[in-house]
Amino acid sequence: MSLSIGIVGLPNVGKSTLFNALTKKGVPAENYPFCTIDPSVGIVPVPDVRLTKLSEISKSKKTIPAVVEFVDIAGLVKGASEGAGLGNKFLSHVREVDAIIEVVRVFEDANTIHVHDKVDPLFDIEVINFELEQAGIKKPTLYVLNKSEAAENAKQDFVSKLPGPYIEVDPVFGTGLDNLINAGYDLLNLITFFTTGEDESRAWTTLRGATAPFAGRSIHTDFQQKFIRAEVVSYEQLVETGSFAKAREKGWVRTEGKEYIVKDGDVIEFLI
Repeated sequence: MSLSIGIVGLPNVGKSTLFNALTKKGVPAENYPFCTIDPSVGIVPVPDVRLTKLSEISKSKKTIPAVVEFVDIAGLVKGASEGAGLGNKFLSHVREVDAIIEVVRVFEDANTIHVHDKVDPLFDIEVINFELEQAGIKKPTLYVLNKSEAAENAKQDFVSKLPGPYIEVDPVFGTGLDNLINAGYDLLNLITFFTTGEDESRAWTTLRGATAPFAGRSIHTDFQQKFIRAEVVSYEQLVETGSFAKAREKGWVRTEGKEYIVKDGDVIEFLI
């Protein structure tokens, strides 16, 4: 299954800078509102050291990580739900994503214009959330606090009043980016399972609590519709033994049916 996360916030809070840091893809990040009109889309690999290890064990020709699609959406302003600042167009982009990263500026910088001429994180959040609510948008939201160590004083006294989960990042120096991607998984209650072999080792995404057939459809619909059984071993046990064959000798490779609930880190062979 694919995962799409929209990056939203007021103009000049660091959305495009964060997007650039995540995707290494150049999009405009100049210091003025509405520089980014059409959403830029970047595909970002999900960091997972387990996949690298599995690829080494299997001597895989290819290593394919799970990915997240990040969408850089132009800055929203007060009145966006009524069309202010091209708001209707921008909000239509928000409706197409699975979750929202709301970038909140918490640093002072005289050289970076703030649309309200003051840094007030809770007020900024209130403005954005009101516009999203007015537009009928209620997808999961992760608040990303742009602390920008390159700038002066970062406000932190408001953190306990945030209306949802948050993470701190510094997109200029690139700190906190891997944690942000993993937090996106947690926000949507997603887990990772793996397939591995000589041709490729690959990470796949499914919902926490998914049955084996449901998880299998992340690979191909046939794996759900024609599911017979799955051969499953945990990542830790496979690494300990060094191969599927040795794990099977120890009795650690289990045959599971349609009711099996896939766990994070499972290494699976689907049989159809």
